[in-house]
Amino acid sequence: MRAVQFSEYGPPAVVRVVEVEEPHAGPGEIRIAVRVSGLSTGEVAIRSGAMRDLVPARFPWRTGFDAAGVVDEVGEGITGVASGDEVFGMTSSVTREANADHVVLVSWAPKPPAWSWEEAGAAAGNVETATRVLDRLAVRPGHTVLVQGAAGAVGTLAVQLAAARGARVIGTASERNHEFLRSLGAEPVTYGPGLADRVSVLAPDGVDAVFDCAGGSLPELVKIAGSPDRVVTIADMTAASHGVHLSHGTPEAEAGGNADPLAVHGLDLAVGLAARGKLRVPVAAAFPLEEVAAAHELSEGKHAPGRIVLVH
Repeated sequence: MRAVQFSEYGPPAVVRVVEVEEPHAGPGEIRIAVRVSGLSTGEVAIRSGAMRDLVPARFPWRTGFDAAGVVDEVGEGITGVASGDEVFGMTSSVTREANADHVVLVSWAPKPPAWSWEEAGAAAGNVETATRVLDRLAVRPGHTVLVQGAAGAVGTLAVQLAAARGARVIGTASERNHEFLRSLGAEPVTYGPGLADRVSVLAPDGVDAVFDCAGGSLPELVKIAGSPDRVVTIADMTAASHGVHLSHGTPEAEAGGNADPLAVHGLDLAVGLAARGKLRVPVAAAFPLEEVAAAHELSEGKHAPGRIVLVH
């Protein structure tokens, strides 16, 4: 079968589609024939070498941790799902390998009928990440939440999931994406210098939590929040120096390390919201699997609203 991997750090051109053996579902797992898989900005950073201290690659490195497709193998002990079912979900964060024609999932949920295959393939990882951070920030009804980088792949889901919890959401983005953010339920504000002053106009009593999806602005975000323990970042590797928690779902999350537990319960919550028309998954672009290098190149530009996916 076809799969995406790279064998050295470098530019998008180091990513290749190669032939590998098919995986098979073990106990507690299912296998799917992949229709669409997600391209993660985190794995783009891993490929470039930017995250080598946090997530050192073991070459060759297979990519992808979420996908949508049709179940074709059901492992021992699994009930409630059968061959032929349409699902979306996540691989083990240890093995990854979702950018392939077949993938084994350890967490999954039924594909919402309202979602296209592209939306379903883009959903699981970002739903998990957004749920994990919102849980850590204890976002609840009546809170005001600032999402930094709200038009990005995780930010678009964070906005909607926070709003579904009853929170007021302020989202930062370039001005060209302000109407897009309004359509998701956020009050838009332009990012960049002077952000604290602009946020104070919208929320004179301050914000209860800050979810940083972009990185690079932690001192100002801490100022806006009033305390570093009210800020969580998924993008800024300097977090510890600012007293801010860096949330990640690396293998340590499954091996008992210092990463946050994966919030896989978010998948079922997403299905329920989608059924009520309360959750959409913005897709920035869809590339054929063979054009994965071009997909990485677009992701590095950080201007695509929503998630980039690979069509199999």
